[in-house]
Amino acid sequence: MDIKDFEFDLPEGLIAQYPLPERDSSRLMALSRSTGELSHASFRDLPEFLRKGDLLILNDTKVMPARLLGKKSSGGKVEVLLIERLESTGDGREEWACLIRNSKGLKDGSLLFFNTEAEAEVRGFDEKAGLWRVSFKNGPHYKEAGRIPLPPYIRREPEELDKTRYQTVFAGVEGAVAAPTAGLHFTDKLLSDIRDKGVETRFITLHTGPGTFMPVRVTDVRDHRMHGERYAIDNSTCEAIKKAKAEGRRVIAVGTTSTRALEAAFKDGFDAPVLSGTTDIFIYPGFRFRVIDGLLTNFHLPGSTLIMLVAAFAGMENTLAAYREAVKAGYRFFSYGDAMLIL
Repeated sequence: MDIKDFEFDLPEGLIAQYPLPERDSSRLMALSRSTGELSHASFRDLPEFLRKGDLLILNDTKVMPARLLGKKSSGGKVEVLLIERLESTGDGREEWACLIRNSKGLKDGSLLFFNTEAEAEVRGFDEKAGLWRVSFKNGPHYKEAGRIPLPPYIRREPEELDKTRYQTVFAGVEGAVAAPTAGLHFTDKLLSDIRDKGVETRFITLHTGPGTFMPVRVTDVRDHRMHGERYAIDNSTCEAIKKAKAEGRRVIAVGTTSTRALEAAFKDGFDAPVLSGTTDIFIYPGFRFRVIDGLLTNFHLPGSTLIMLVAAFAGMENTLAAYREAVKAGYRFFSYGDAMLIL
């Protein structure tokens, strides 16, 4: 399965650099899995595509202000992206797994300095995970000094608006370094309208990690390995999913993150789900979906693991045809872009 199969031409001007003034004013493309038929609507029209009894699953992860700018002891600039808290030690230090840009010259014992009292010491590099282990004196102070880690294809520095707009309105469990972007379109009113129609809504948590942005560097996509991401599904949501499936009602995932959490949790069936842990599940064409019957998602990078997941669910031909139509019609792509509903 060649990486080139998932490529398409995307004009630079279609990559959304800012959100629209109103969350739910994005465009919505609806795609039929069975026929490949496409239709165009506004995201505010989403309730019209749903029906009473549907179960809508949303990811309530919250993005950390995880981007820290500092200096190495040599004086050179360094940029640290906090990925996951590993442990706190008795002397008040916190150890984190991190990505580090401008890491040349770093080694065990290297010191990093930030604009706060967050002096840090490098404690080694995990080759398998591709992450540095960093120990922060008195914690990394990311809530005060950190910046929202906008994706690399948003070619600007974070602004005040990103503090709210790069979070969903239902974000609650902090731990992500990237937003579950399909959820960015929802407003409280739209969620209320959806529930008024008789659609059940439930929340799961998957803390989106750096794997979201990591390019696939292999020719055969089956050789790609995903970064692990932590997820949790509570017992009541698990029972709601099992009940919906038993009754033949549709389970619709909001985003690729919700999809990955659901399919990881129930990969061995509904009798013995794994409701929390870390998953590195990689979904590409040929994958057998056990849980979801519908997917709401944004438009993704060419050759990314995200478009592979979409192609696995909608079919390769349907997906590429929809993406060609999206380009032709001027849809906005990626995190702050428009949405697609696949049913």
